[in-house]
Amino acid sequence: MKKLELVTSTAVPLPIEDIDTDQIIPARFLKGISKLGFGENLFRDWRYDKADQEIPDFVLNNKIYTGEILLAGKNFGCGSSREHAAWALVDYGFRIVVSSFFADIFKGNALNNGILPIQVTETELDHLFRLVEHDSRATFTVDLPQQLMHDANGFSIQFDIDVYKKECLLNGYDDIDYLLSIKDEIVAFEKMNSSPVA
Repeated sequence: MKKLELVTSTAVPLPIEDIDTDQIIPARFLKGISKLGFGENLFRDWRYDKADQEIPDFVLNNKIYTGEILLAGKNFGCGSSREHAAWALVDYGFRIVVSSFFADIFKGNALNNGILPIQVTETELDHLFRLVEHDSRATFTVDLPQQLMHDANGFSIQFDIDVYKKECLLNGYDDIDYLLSIKDEIVAFEKMNSSPVA
């Protein structure tokens, strides 16, 4: 995974609640086993009509909104537990998703695939939506070491993250990478705690 430490970016506003994983990546696109290529079908049924033409008023088709940060409505990632939803977001280019609530399984899948889910209050989320809708070029900095998201005008949000998952994101580790990073400690522990064979 790509390391995530400090990200400065504009944001894409998607103020829709209860976005489920089938809306993030429809089931008919789940045939691949590689993590690549899913981004082109992210929010497919909202981005394109039945004739595969772009739907102009959907935010991902609006060229004024770009960036590595997705602002999403409450209860993002609900529905089925497909990991492909995280794959699609990463492949499209999102590194951070901000919402007032995440479905637990989606949150775990996001963290396991290099996406930082930042949970904020509904008041904070509404303020972020207003900032971006007022100025599509509004820029935010996400500082993972400090667990802080802020803009240039003094608005800031402190966020929580599991200590282990924070270390994994900072180093670009998945669970196996993390275990390999402490292999020497594991070997030393095993030697110290192994019982001699009688």
